[in-house]
Amino acid sequence: MNKNQVKGKLKEVAGTVKEATGKVVRNKELEERGRQEKILGETQANVGKLQEDLKK
Repeated sequence: MNKNQVKGKLKEVAGTVKEATGKVVRNKELEERGRQEKILGETQANVGKLQEDLKK
């Protein structure tokens, strides 16, 4: 697991928490920011996985 994968997973988790918090407090803006952060995290983690695969 490389740096991009770790950072991506952390962003993904943070985004999931923000999204859930936004739903609970009925804050659509927070919910959307969380969803966006989660997608960015997934993308970064996938880039890291691709980097690992290319090293093989």
